Amino acid sequence: MESKTELEQAVAELIVATLNLETPANEIDPLAPLFGDAGLGLDSIDMLELSLAISKKYGFQLRADSVDKASVFASLRAFCQYIEQHRAR
Repeated sequence: MESKTELEQAVAELIVATLNLETPANEIDPLAPLFGDAGLGLDSIDMLELSLAISKKYGFQLRADSVDKASVFASLRAFCQYIEQHRAR
């Protein structure tokens, strides 16, 4: 598994806490898919909950219905790159 950046680890911890996952944050591969049968196997309800938590924590409006979900939520790394570009400084 590839090592995580500080932001990737923080977001992985937020994902686990928000969605009450059994997978420990340190075991989330930053390149593995977040949704679908592979990777974490999250669904659209999880995406909405996650969008709300990210919006609150990082100070920008992340609406799951207004982004290119396939690319933004492709992996932890892709998700963190999107957060990095849009979060309040």
